[in-house]
Amino acid sequence: MNVMRNSDPRLHYLTPLKQTPFHPRTAAENRLNDWGPWAGYTTALSFGDTAMEHSAIRNGASVYDLCPMVKYRVTGRDAAAYLDRLTVRNASKLSVGGVHYTIWCDDAGKVIDDGTLFRLGQTDYRICCQERHLPWLLDSAIGFEVYIREETEDVAALSLQGPCAWSVLNAAGFDVADLKPFRMRSFPFDGGELMISRTGFTGDLGYELWTTPAHAIALWDHLFAAGAPWGIRPIGTHALDIARIEAGFIITNMDFIPVDQAVREDRARSPFELGLEWMVDFDKGHFTGRRALLKEKVNKSSKWALVGLDIDGNVSVEGSIIYHNGKTEVGTVTAACWSPSAKRNVALAQIRRPYHETGNLFVEVYALRELQYAKLMLPARMCERPFFAPPRRRATPPGPF
Repeated sequence: MNVMRNSDPRLHYLTPLKQTPFHPRTAAENRLNDWGPWAGYTTALSFGDTAMEHSAIRNGASVYDLCPMVKYRVTGRDAAAYLDRLTVRNASKLSVGGVHYTIWCDDAGKVIDDGTLFRLGQTDYRICCQERHLPWLLDSAIGFEVYIREETEDVAALSLQGPCAWSVLNAAGFDVADLKPFRMRSFPFDGGELMISRTGFTGDLGYELWTTPAHAIALWDHLFAAGAPWGIRPIGTHALDIARIEAGFIITNMDFIPVDQAVREDRARSPFELGLEWMVDFDKGHFTGRRALLKEKVNKSSKWALVGLDIDGNVSVEGSIIYHNGKTEVGTVTAACWSPSAKRNVALAQIRRPYHETGNLFVEVYALRELQYAKLMLPARMCERPFFAPPRRRATPPGPF
C-alpha cells in the first residue's frame, strides 16, 4: 500500500512515525515486520533472529540504522566556549577530527542527557544524543556567538560493528586502517561525502558512517556488496541492547531518567551516581551544575551508585528489586541479559549508598515455569564493567578477521 506523506506539520498525526532514508532496505530485510518507535521514527527491533544478529556483532559484521538518533549542529566563533559551559567535559581540548562521550546537567548537577560530541572543524561541532533538547541548548547559548540547529533529518547514518567491520570497509575502498578510536575521516562517495568515525555502542571494533539522505541507499548497497564475504547483516535494537549491556553502556530513559523529564524529584541522578564522575572537569572553568557537583564531591553526598552485577543462573532479571541480606530493599536492576559473549548473567543496577560497598545482595525474580511464576532470590555480586571487552576494540590497525 502506498501512503502519501503529509508535509503539513499540523497534520503530523496522519503519519505519526517518520521513515529513515534507509527504510526501503530495512523494510525489505525485516522478515518479522518487527518495528518500534525511536525519536519520532520507526526503527527495526529485530529482523528475524536476535541471537544471530547479536552473533554478527561479536563474530562478523553488523549494520544498524542510526538515523533516528537526535543530532544538533553547533557552529560559530564561541562554539567551543559554549560547549565548555554546557557540558561537563572540556570541549576546547577536543581536537578537530576527534570525538568524545559527554553529559550535560542542570544547575543542581543532575544529568539531562548523555551523548557524543564530534569536532568537525575549529568552530564546528555535532552533538548526538537520545532526547531532544533544543530549548535547553538555545537558552544555554545566551551571551555566546553561536548558531544551533537540529540536523537529524539532514544526516543519514549507519553503525558498522563487529570484528569484520574493518575488513568490510577495506573491501569497500575506504582506508581506515590507521584510524584510532574516537577519531574520524572523510571520503568522497557517490558524488558526495562520507564521514567515517571509529565509534559505536557495542564495545567492539566498530565504525559509524555519516552521509546525507540523498546517498543513503547507495551507501547501504555498496556496504552490503562489499561485506557479503563476511556475512554482513542488519541488526535491530534488541540485539544492540544485549551488546551494549555486555559493554556496560547506559541509555537515557532506560538506566536513568533525564532530570527535565523526571516527575519525582528523587529519580534524577548526578554524574557521581551514574559512574560518570571521571568525565567531570572542575579545572576548565564554570559550567552548568559545577557548584552543585563540587559540593557533592566534597561532602560525599551522592545517594546512589550505578554498578555492574553478576547474578547466579540464567534468568533475566531486568526490572527486578535488589535486597541486602534478602530483606532490605536497596536498589533496582535497570538493564540485564544473559551474555552470550561473557557466558554470564549480567546486569546494570542502581543501588543506594553505602550498600554498593557491601556484599550479600540478592535479586528478586519471578520466573515463568509452565504457566506459573516461581519466586526466586538469586545471589548477586558486584563486578567491574564492561562485562565483555575484546582487545580488538582498540587495536590499530584492527587487522583482518
